[in-house]
Amino acid sequence: MSAEMVAPAWMRQQVGAEQYDSWSEEQCAGIEIVDGMVVASPSPSPSASKRHSRLARILANALDSAAGPDWNADTDFDVRSQDVPLTNRRPDVVVYRAETIDLTPTRPEHVLLVVEVVSPGSETTDRIVKVDQYAKSGIPFYWRVEQAATGVPIIYTYVLDPATKAYRDGEMFTGTLKAAVPFPVAVDLGTI
Repeated sequence: MSAEMVAPAWMRQQVGAEQYDSWSEEQCAGIEIVDGMVVASPSPSPSASKRHSRLARILANALDSAAGPDWNADTDFDVRSQDVPLTNRRPDVVVYRAETIDLTPTRPEHVLLVVEVVSPGSETTDRIVKVDQYAKSGIPFYWRVEQAATGVPIIYTYVLDPATKAYRDGEMFTGTLKAAVPFPVAVDLGTI
């Protein structure tokens, strides 16, 4: 099978910021751009997709309520860490400065926290690659949600060490999240 049969040409060529910004939301859905190249974000199975979406939405709602007026929490939009080569990641949940709601693209300096919900096919990216990229771009907090076989999510939290531009381990929560940083938030994920 040739590459033309598997992926359209626009997915095999380096993409610049101006070109990406001209694409429709439909073209941008389900992809990220890393070093200028389109990377398809794996879609979980239909049942895992519902759980994934629900976890992200519940976390975003809880974070949005707890964050106060200076921060918003939303799901599924780009965070652009660099223009050349273009790198856009699409975290599952983003907590960002409320005053930047109308600014596009969202930049790491606007972001306080990103959350990734790990799904089959995203394990290495969410556990290793994105952790490094988010830390190097200066995002202060990273949370990773693992969907355990028991059905009870496990939440790993990380805090940026600004001197090393690397995350250090924070707290781990099973089922119920009761975090003190970046602001107090509590949510029961064990009922999902």
